Amino acid sequence: MTAAILLWSVSIAQAMLVIAMGCNAYRLIRGPRAQDRVLCLDAMYVIAMLLILTMGIRTGSAIYFEAALIIAVLGFASSVALAKFLMRGEVIE
Repeated sequence: MTAAILLWSVSIAQAMLVIAMGCNAYRLIRGPRAQDRVLCLDAMYVIAMLLILTMGIRTGSAIYFEAALIIAVLGFASSVALAKFLMRGEVIE
């Protein structure tokens, strides 16, 4: 019984995360300013990381958790680079 509840919970969470990804993609395309687009990209990497984590919970494999950690690190670095570019107009000084 508890395995079935876990499977349904993860499936519902994944469906909601896909809907959130779609909303962010819409905002990324229609964003009026560059700051809105950067914020959407930040949210999208977090959602992608959560989708991979839910896949790891569903399958029980540890490799998904490592992939989610890599996405988190790369997403943070890209957020810093984009913010620096928006502030100064250049990334590397």
